[in-house]
Amino acid sequence: MTNNLQATITLYNGVKMPWFGLGVFKVEEGPELVNAVKFAIKQGYRSIDTAAIYGNEEGVGQAIREAINEYGITREELFITSKVWNSDLGYESTIAAYETSLRKLGLDYLDLYLIHWPKEDKYSEAWRVLETLYKEGKVKAIGVSNFQVHHLEKIMQDAEIKPMVNQVEYHPRLTQQEVKAFCGQHGIQFEAWSPLMQGQLFDNPLLKELANKYNKTVAQVILRWDLQNGVVTIPKSTKEHRIIENSTIFDFELTTEDMDKISGLNENYRVGPDPDNIDF
Repeated sequence: MTNNLQATITLYNGVKMPWFGLGVFKVEEGPELVNAVKFAIKQGYRSIDTAAIYGNEEGVGQAIREAINEYGITREELFITSKVWNSDLGYESTIAAYETSLRKLGLDYLDLYLIHWPKEDKYSEAWRVLETLYKEGKVKAIGVSNFQVHHLEKIMQDAEIKPMVNQVEYHPRLTQQEVKAFCGQHGIQFEAWSPLMQGQLFDNPLLKELANKYNKTVAQVILRWDLQNGVVTIPKSTKEHRIIENSTIFDFELTTEDMDKISGLNENYRVGPDPDNIDF
């Protein structure tokens, strides 16, 4: 089981992916972003998750370069994820989007590149591009985000290479058991975005009760629940004390009974868009 911040899961192609990382959704370019990413890396985080649509790849890249120079770590120790946006899905446009992300980040390769949303009639062609990038060694692993079972089945019908990761909205009120089970059956690593439901779970009575029981915060209990469910997780924060707090989850373990209680909060409730009804 994961017992430290650098613990990794081995994807089906042999690439090691950290169980825990930092997300930067809705963090604008500027000193706050650079400082947050650098601080996280200094604290031991090795995985940073961004996307073209976040508009902050340049700041993430600056933080990575400064962290490498200042903290004595190497690029190879880091795991950097970005994603291609819906308007760039298509053969030539996806290649161009990848090269733009790489340039903005100032990197020679990405560790993980994802199709951000299953835009109808677009994602299958884009997947062929990701396969090409992977075969050319420009990315260590490829995957998807927000894909439901039928989207995964469609891609896998024609794919030479199946996705290595599926990053979806996942938290105690949206456990996506069908998608998670399908990914498990096919060796696709499940990854959570918005694991803390954008703070909407912090007043939940059960979670507060469990936080008191384990002498942890509600956030720490939820993030530990993720890991014990075999789910890679990337909570977002720019506050230094939260970056530390979120990662202090390797010194306790939830009982099976408490894991089940948390899973029982599921209501199939989304804070983000429904992947089957996207209009962007």
